[in-house]
Amino acid sequence: MPNESVEVTTICRDVSNSQFILQCPIEGHPDSAADVEGSTQRNLPRIKILGTGGTIASKGSDSSQTAGYHVDLTIQDMLESIPDISGICEIEYEQLCNVDSKDIDESLLYKIYKGISDSLQSFDGIVITHGTDTLAETAFFIESTIDSGDVPIVFVGSMRPSTSISADGPMNLYQAICIASSTKSRGRGALVSLNDQISAGYYITKTNANSLDSFNVRQGYLGNFVNNEIHYYYPPVKPQGCHRFKLKVSPTETKFSFPKVCILYAHQAVSSELLDLVSTRYEGIVIATLGAGSLPDEVNAKCLSLNIPIVYSKRSRDGMVPIANLPGCQEEVNYNLIASGYLNPEKSRILLQLCLAGSYSFNEIRHVFSGVYGG
Repeated sequence: MPNESVEVTTICRDVSNSQFILQCPIEGHPDSAADVEGSTQRNLPRIKILGTGGTIASKGSDSSQTAGYHVDLTIQDMLESIPDISGICEIEYEQLCNVDSKDIDESLLYKIYKGISDSLQSFDGIVITHGTDTLAETAFFIESTIDSGDVPIVFVGSMRPSTSISADGPMNLYQAICIASSTKSRGRGALVSLNDQISAGYYITKTNANSLDSFNVRQGYLGNFVNNEIHYYYPPVKPQGCHRFKLKVSPTETKFSFPKVCILYAHQAVSSELLDLVSTRYEGIVIATLGAGSLPDEVNAKCLSLNIPIVYSKRSRDGMVPIANLPGCQEEVNYNLIASGYLNPEKSRILLQLCLAGSYSFNEIRHVFSGVYGG
């Protein structure tokens, strides 16, 4: 149901990149409060919403459709479907893009990075609407490249389009705004708000392609949102061992330019020929190994013969790849294999790209991965 108690003011005529301010009407509004000098300004947290699209911004052809829908809603459309938040915070929002998250490339990732960076000094919290397919990758990247201080950065998406029965997007967005506005969320870095659950963006990942309970992983679960109450299980803390990268981006650039890293998925009878095919075209390789780092001897030998960093990750949802499971002599000067620790292949790829962009040596890359108990 549309929100009648808020006023939307356009401050940019460019619709594709429009920015909006959501404010409580001043005169006669029950939540308006004068300060000691009679000013009509309210002392509420200022929240910036950055819209990128995804299922949360999608519409289907009928109320039972939960697949094959298309991105069609703006932030303004989504805000009209949530409860009144004029007594919770003051909101500004910006539509960075409106795409399915499968289309998030380096240029759009740069927009998200810049949108967050530019907003940190002016807002008390930031919310990013994002498709769930690659949300965990963006959240991991942002946690690894932006030190947000006390400002919470909350990613939010949905598993059902806005037109479906029991659409989860409006509640997820409402909760994300409340979480970003709460002082309890300060000092926790990048968070993910989905399905009443609050998770750490650094470790959380999508584990179910269809269910509303789609984001899990043991290391990422921080708390719950229940009946307008935010419940954290632990004091404010950021991921231990998270390596911060300072990106060198010139003002004229419109996207990042990262070294190319590919992911190979291991399976029964996997052949070392795959490594021959990609090793000359990529600067690094991540392998989703069969278990906690296990690969056929032939494949291990080929990995050891290459002069590029190769990260041994895992194809299982939970668990880790410890250093002890890496093959060969780890004392060799040019030892090129790295254990991913608790990181899945997608996040291992991002972390390796950031290391390569900084021209890290094999030993320095292993040190970075040691923060997630790999290396």
